[in-house]
Amino acid sequence: MKYSERRSNYTCKTMTINYDDLSKQILALDHQVRFAGVANSKGELIAGGHKENVEKILVNDEVGMSIHYALQKRDLYTNLAYKIGHEKSSVTEYEKVTMISIPINSQDLCLISTEPRADYLKIIDHVHSAVDPQKNSD
Repeated sequence: MKYSERRSNYTCKTMTINYDDLSKQILALDHQVRFAGVANSKGELIAGGHKENVEKILVNDEVGMSIHYALQKRDLYTNLAYKIGHEKSSVTEYEKVTMISIPINSQDLCLISTEPRADYLKIIDHVHSAVDPQKNSD
């Protein structure tokens, strides 16, 4: 998919978020971040990518499968939102990588992978602040 075909902006109540800029900010936030991007509800990566000079663990169709599983997990927990509240983030630690997903809105999901044991709370807080700065200024 060509960059020009991707939708990489999201307008929230108070501002427009450029998903490519957000992905770059996340990649620069911590040296342990391997990948940062945004996927839409169709499972398409609409912004972001891997950090340069980092060996990719998942390639081609495996990346698509990972996005699909993250969206599937979000959908499953949406069914319980009336009881437990809406998902703010999800962290799954594997032996080789930590996967973080953060819903941006009902359609888009921020996806991040880091080296194991990275400071994922710092990363999650950064994304929440970038997506909704008013909510985090209280």
